[in-house]
Amino acid sequence: MEMRAVYAECLAELMERDKHVCVLDADLSKASGTRKLYERFPEQMFDCGVAEQNMASIAAGLSSYGFKPWIESFTPFATRRICDQIAISISYARQNVKIVGTDPGISAELNGGTHMSMEDIGVLRSIPGLVIFEPVDQVQLRAAMPVLAAYEGPVYMRLFRKEQPVIFPEDYRFELFKADTLREGKDLSIFVSGMVTKDCLEAAELLKEQGIDAEIINVHTIKPVDRETVLASARKTGAVLTVENHNIIGGLHSAILETLAEEKLPVCGVGVPDRFGEVGKIPYLRQIMGLTVENIVEQAKKAVSLK
Repeated sequence: MEMRAVYAECLAELMERDKHVCVLDADLSKASGTRKLYERFPEQMFDCGVAEQNMASIAAGLSSYGFKPWIESFTPFATRRICDQIAISISYARQNVKIVGTDPGISAELNGGTHMSMEDIGVLRSIPGLVIFEPVDQVQLRAAMPVLAAYEGPVYMRLFRKEQPVIFPEDYRFELFKADTLREGKDLSIFVSGMVTKDCLEAAELLKEQGIDAEIINVHTIKPVDRETVLASARKTGAVLTVENHNIIGGLHSAILETLAEEKLPVCGVGVPDRFGEVGKIPYLRQIMGLTVENIVEQAKKAVSLK
C-alpha cells in the first residue's frame, strides 16, 4: 500500500473511536490521501485552502478547546512556511497538534525545488517541546499512528506518500523514543532515517563482502534522539555513518554529532549537500545528491578507515 493510504486508514480508525480527532488540510487532501475521509467524517474534516499559516492557527485553537487536530500539507509548507505558528501557537502554547509534511526531500520529484524541502527537520528541530518522527514503511507507520495520537503534545511527521519497501515484520512493536536496531555489527554504526533505510541494508551486505561488519540502526524519532542506543552502538563499533534524505546540515547528522560530541570517534555523513532541490525523478535525484548505495559504501569505508 501507499504510505498515504495507510496514513488515511489509521486516521479513519482514530476518528471513528474519538470524535475529537479532526484533520485540517491546505487544499491537498487528494495528495495526502485523505479525500475520502470528507465523506465519512464531514464534521471532523476541514479544508483550510492554500493558507497553511491559518490552518496551523486554527488547529491550535481547536486543540485549546480539547480537539485533537492533525494538519497536513507538502513538507515545505508544513514546516518553513508555518514555522512561527508552530513555534508560538502550537509549541509555546503547548497544544496537542500533529503536523504531517508529505513528500520529504527528494521524494517531491517533479514538483521541483519549491516543493522539495531538504531543510524541514533543521527548521523545526530547535523548537522546544516538538517531537520529530519519520516512518520507514507501512508496518512502522501503522504501528506508530496510535502511539502518536496518544502522545500529548506537538509532533511533526515527515511522510513519504507512495509505496515503500517493507522493512519491519508484521509483529513489529513500535516505541516512539527508542531507535530500532535492524542489523547488529561490530565495525561501524550506521544511523539512518526514512526512505534510505533499505539502501543502508543493501550497503551493509556489500560492506560484509569487503570485511566490514556494519550495524544498522533506524532512528525513526530524530527529536528527541535515542541517546542511549546511539551511544551504546557508537562506543561498541568505534566509527559512525549517518544517512538521510535531508540536508546534511540540521537533521539526523547534526543530531548524532551533538550526541557524540565528547566521544572522540569518526562520524561521516551521507545526505543532501547544502543546496536546493530541482526537478527530476528519484533515481536521477539520488545520483546528483549522493543518496546511493555506492556512496553509502564509500563513506562507510571512509569512516572505518578513520578509526
